[in-house]
Amino acid sequence: MKKWQQINNFIGEKVYNVQGVLLFIILLGIAFLVFIQVILRYVLHHPLMGIEELLLFPTIWLFFLGNANASLERTQIKAPVIDAFIKAPKTIKIFRIIMVLISFIINCWLTYWAYQYFLYSIRVHKLSSSLYIPLVYAESLVFIGFFLMCIYTFTEIIDNIIKPLSEYKLAGNK
Repeated sequence: MKKWQQINNFIGEKVYNVQGVLLFIILLGIAFLVFIQVILRYVLHHPLMGIEELLLFPTIWLFFLGNANASLERTQIKAPVIDAFIKAPKTIKIFRIIMVLISFIINCWLTYWAYQYFLYSIRVHKLSSSLYIPLVYAESLVFIGFFLMCIYTFTEIIDNIIKPLSEYKLAGNK
């Protein structure tokens, strides 16, 4: 169990750092593109057509990588109403495991459909309307984002199962 914790912490830290850097770069890119468009449109009165279309790609990347990052940090939106009604810690832990299992099943289902959509995007080879950029660059992140969320939710399941087991073993040894 300690081995799982060490592996999970090491991989989680590395992935967290890479995702953080990617999110920072994407945010800088979006801010730069918006800044350029504002300067061109409102200061120089010569807007550059296509920047709005170009913003589509990093915005989708930011959205889905941000969702995956929230799933990794376990800060995604939750509504733990059960904690208000149930006071027994053991029952709360069981309900949390059930909640994460349901989240995992839904994530797997959405990942499957995102994968099917990704295959469709590759097959159809859609292009953006004015710059003719392949939309698969944006649409692929729907699958990647859900896949990452699936992995992070799975690790949360393992953590929610291992932690009570290790607490039980520690209590049993005393």
